[in-house]
Amino acid sequence: MVTEPQAVVHVHEVMIIGAGPSGLALAARLSEHMPAANFTDDEHQRFHWINRHRNQPSVKHSKTGAETRRESPAVSSPHAKIDLLVLDATDKHWMARWDGLFKMFDISHLRSPMFFHVDPAERDGLLSYAHMNDREKELNELRGCVGKELSKHQRKKRERSGNQPRTEPTIDERDRNDYFVPSTPLFSSHCNCIIDRYNIRDDIVSHENVEDIRYGILKEYSDTEKVFTVKTDSKIHHAKIVVLAVGGNPAQIPCKLSAEEMEGATHAMHLKEMPSPHIRRKLADKIRTNILVVGGGLTSAQLADLAIRRGVSKVWLIMRSNLKIKHFDIGLEWVGKFRNHQHSRFWLEEKEEERWKMYDTARKGGSITPAYNKVLERHVVSGRLSMLQKTTIKSKQWDPTSKTWSVSLCGDEQELPPIDHIYFATGVHNDFECLPFLQSMISDFPIKACGGFPCITQNMAWREDVPLFVAGRFAALQLGPGAPNLIGARIGAERIAWSIQDKLGSEEGGNSTGSHRDKFNYATGRCNSFDALADLDE
Repeated sequence: MVTEPQAVVHVHEVMIIGAGPSGLALAARLSEHMPAANFTDDEHQRFHWINRHRNQPSVKHSKTGAETRRESPAVSSPHAKIDLLVLDATDKHWMARWDGLFKMFDISHLRSPMFFHVDPAERDGLLSYAHMNDREKELNELRGCVGKELSKHQRKKRERSGNQPRTEPTIDERDRNDYFVPSTPLFSSHCNCIIDRYNIRDDIVSHENVEDIRYGILKEYSDTEKVFTVKTDSKIHHAKIVVLAVGGNPAQIPCKLSAEEMEGATHAMHLKEMPSPHIRRKLADKIRTNILVVGGGLTSAQLADLAIRRGVSKVWLIMRSNLKIKHFDIGLEWVGKFRNHQHSRFWLEEKEEERWKMYDTARKGGSITPAYNKVLERHVVSGRLSMLQKTTIKSKQWDPTSKTWSVSLCGDEQELPPIDHIYFATGVHNDFECLPFLQSMISDFPIKACGGFPCITQNMAWREDVPLFVAGRFAALQLGPGAPNLIGARIGAERIAWSIQDKLGSEEGGNSTGSHRDKFNYATGRCNSFDALADLDE
């Protein structure tokens, strides 16, 4: 009897969980041979090389003067194609959830400026793409960011008088091109251009929902090398390295509702149609409709505007704090000319608790843009919108017969008519310990948590001995307040790509030549910038 040979287990080199901006940024960065610098050479030297090697200094012999330098880790060839698999719970192509939400909310332009994108090759890649394709008209200027700066003399005068803090950012005319926002179609086209450029089209993206992640010895593959086993709702995959690039915990309505009550309430992240079928029937019969939107961020403003534009008679927008108006989710000091100063303060802070405080202070809850504030003001003047600040829901009762809510508010004495639907634009919760597919990792390889975020290593890894890297929102304690945004996706991709290249390169056992390694270190700003010149023939 002939025994059939045992099937060989395929182990991917890298697996990315999540096909959103963070996942796409990393896949593109891993495919880019000459990435653009996110920081200056000095910043690379300070924040990457020193932090990485400060506990492993060179040793100089006291008598001979000979210096023994720790050899840099081998790096994988930048021209080698990485065996990559991407898993996404929404669809089998890149940016599916992102595109779906933007289409559902009918968002015309992004909130992020032009230098927030996922192109690893060029800092101004999105701006260049717009000009190259004659699509400059799709850019909207962020008024109030540029041209408001003071002269050096005026700033010093205000600083001496105490009327202006020293940390106030200034943005001058040289940066004007940066402070435009792209249209949604332009940004989508740019992402598709990046996907085609690096040949990472949808064949590497699989529509699967991850259920469990484990890390250990797989006897069918190796008796010594640990690999990841990722179980999904349809298959089991294996990989040497896994990158977690999810957008946060699943969205939940902040109060418990019965199955019957859920007919009249929706979380913004679960929105399938706007308005609901019941409201559309009432609109068709020309019956007055009323909805309640809960939340103080940009999504709540977009929902209120969308509902009014689609015929809803009256919208009540309530928020538990005062309305905050700013161009970006984070303060201008984290976005503008001196943002690296803020980042340096963040990275030099060693305590996770202090970093979390800086993150929380920088974001300060939800906010809306000046442009949307003007839109809401027009709706208020027309009488179709009421904005109630420092207001919450005191009680609510659902009537299944009339399919309306009876709602009373806390903080405002205004009485509401029967509400046809309540939309919760309350964001997503940040608590990685509640993610079902991470329970095995948390049990087998526990790590510290702070503010709901994992305390990952400087190399963006779960632990030094576990190559599970974290990108996006959950990497906030390493990336800073911009972690959930496009700027966090790009910086996170850069840092994780370096770690992955080091990991894969060390497994190759030094296949890279010393000359190639020196050139790579010089190009990426690692080690001493002049080491690569030492071996040149005179």
